[in-house]
Amino acid sequence: MVQRVFASVSGRYDLMNDMMSLGIHRMWKRALMDTLAPKPDMRLLDVACGTGDIALRFLSRGGGHVTACDRNVQMVEAGRGRAIDKGVLSAIRWVVGDAEALPCADSSVDAYTIAFGLRNVTQIDNALTEAVRVLEPGGRFMCLEFAPEAATWLEPLYRRYSFAVLPALGQAVTGDGDAYRYLVESIRRFPKQAALSERITAAGFDVVKHRNLTGGIVAIHSAWRV
Repeated sequence: MVQRVFASVSGRYDLMNDMMSLGIHRMWKRALMDTLAPKPDMRLLDVACGTGDIALRFLSRGGGHVTACDRNVQMVEAGRGRAIDKGVLSAIRWVVGDAEALPCADSSVDAYTIAFGLRNVTQIDNALTEAVRVLEPGGRFMCLEFAPEAATWLEPLYRRYSFAVLPALGQAVTGDGDAYRYLVESIRRFPKQAALSERITAAGFDVVKHRNLTGGIVAIHSAWRV
């Protein structure tokens, strides 16, 4: 079902990201890159890469090489085309793969990012275990994701916007309102920040932290592979 959802919106995925977040997703992704601090020798695995937004930002900030991985073929094809349009031909390796069974060798990357993708994974703990496997000791894990509860003052407005506006906007722009009803439900079911931190720790990561952005609408979780 998730595969169908993302296949149906892949052609207008970037437009919808801008419209449904009022462009604020750019600030969230910039904060992710600020925390990651890309370096020329850093090898990044970006999981649930979508159309390559994180991969391209990583390279533009001075990062080395990216493996961009997504389970959805249409998303990978859209991302590859977007990168070619920007003249990025060799610094990104595009692969179709599952977050729970990554097509990457053990200890093969310096950093792992997953932005707005972990809540779409069937078994979150399996994906976290895979992240540990592919990271080198001392490697960085970073997850940018919507949180199920915003700040108290923001919660009523956030809930109304999520359940009323987003599906209607999705229907108008992509012709698939059900995809964005799924988005809202997936956020509601996702673990709260503290609970996700506990699961990241249980997977084998150390120094697990989280930082809320925009009143807790999203959070960045970071950790280190020991």
